[in-house]
Amino acid sequence: MDPHHKYLVANGTDKLWGLYVTTIGFQSVAAHMPYPPARHPSAYRFDPDLGRVLNEYQILYVVSGKGQFRSAGCGLREINAGEVILAFPGEWHTYAPSAQTGWEAYWVGFKGSAIDSLIEHHFFSVQSPVLDIGFNEQMVSIFSQGIEIARSQMLGYQSMLAGMTQMLCGLIYYAGSNNSFGNHSFRDKEIIDKINHAKVLMQHCSRNCSSPEKIAAELNLSYSWFRKVFKEYTGSSPTRYYNELRLKKAKELLSTTTIPVKEISFNLNFESSSYFITFFKSKVGVSPTGYRDNIQARPVCRDLDIK
Repeated sequence: MDPHHKYLVANGTDKLWGLYVTTIGFQSVAAHMPYPPARHPSAYRFDPDLGRVLNEYQILYVVSGKGQFRSAGCGLREINAGEVILAFPGEWHTYAPSAQTGWEAYWVGFKGSAIDSLIEHHFFSVQSPVLDIGFNEQMVSIFSQGIEIARSQMLGYQSMLAGMTQMLCGLIYYAGSNNSFGNHSFRDKEIIDKINHAKVLMQHCSRNCSSPEKIAAELNLSYSWFRKVFKEYTGSSPTRYYNELRLKKAKELLSTTTIPVKEISFNLNFESSSYFITFFKSKVGVSPTGYRDNIQARPVCRDLDIK
């Protein structure tokens, strides 16, 4: 199964939280690639020309590329990167990436009384299922963490995913309501959007062989200008910011998986495993293998059996 998506089950206890997750993942659809992918489970597979009706809510956050969305409640909409699609249970809809650009998107499917209450009180509606929230680094971070939690499926994982999904709903509502960026000038809005777009690409490209230079080129910016403005708005150079993301991801992979160090260095776009080891040791004080050994050697806290 694709390591970047999971289809989940929930038990009776999970459902008592008021929200539970049925699916979560990330998809990268290249230009001219057939859509949807053939490996989708039958419950989610659909013909974009015919559309579908789900029995759950879904959020689809497009972080690159373009596409189209159509639903019974709102008609046809062009979809751009930085926009969220909300699919509602019982509501006919269809969507697909543009054949010319493809798209990259995160999604989560969920059910429960908590989200039913939000719809009942008109926080979201079938008439406005597409929201422009811009490039939100926090959204990407929550999705990425959610995918890792779903993959591990440790005890109580559904409650963690429920909290994350409610956070996503809150961020979507907040960002959609405040998309004017306050009192910034049009020029400032344009720059902020570029910087946020770059931060999102760095977040989810840290595992996809990218770099700050390539991201600047993808955004049609000269790297010297991009570096200057990125540092001005974030307080950090693009390279430093990107390396901090890679270090964080490396720690996570070393702590929670048995992926070999060499493979981690490749996945995080280091030029060689020896460079990765040197980089990691300079930042953390121990080698990646030493870090993993230290984590695994820590005692596991167990519940006390109190009589």
